[in-house]
Amino acid sequence: MKTLFLVRHAKSSWDDAALPDKERPLADRGRRDAPRMGKRLAQFSEKPDLILSSPALRALSTAEIMARELDYKNKDVVIDNRLYDATPEGLLQVIGELDDKFRRVMLIGHNPALVDLARRLSGEIDEMPTCAVATFVFEAKSWSGIVTAKLSMVALDYPKNSQR
Repeated sequence: MKTLFLVRHAKSSWDDAALPDKERPLADRGRRDAPRMGKRLAQFSEKPDLILSSPALRALSTAEIMARELDYKNKDVVIDNRLYDATPEGLLQVIGELDDKFRRVMLIGHNPALVDLARRLSGEIDEMPTCAVATFVFEAKSWSGIVTAKLSMVALDYPKNSQR
């Protein structure tokens, strides 16, 4: 079994329009939502074996905040530059190249690529608000085969989800 967590970065700030896109920080709401989602994930799922983050400040900050809530060391969060302006195909390439020793992997990045990939993997997810966590469990032994693997579970959680 392989578990993939797709996480859209928490709400970012647009206060300083002069900042380059990669350097936009989290907004107050993002700094509140990220630990909450990390705690919920820790409560309902096994922690990831690997956390990959886009290099954008808002994504990396989300990754580090969630990592702390998951008892994961920030220094072990891996920055993958390909996640910044990825397409769904690019994300699938990153996933397909993962070492099969990892059973549970979290990718923290950006829309529209994340929601497009989530839709492609399951057909059940049409939207991913900021700080959303889409979870996919595949009956697969290799990351390179998840696109054709049987999907045994799909879940979506997000900060304003009233079901949790």
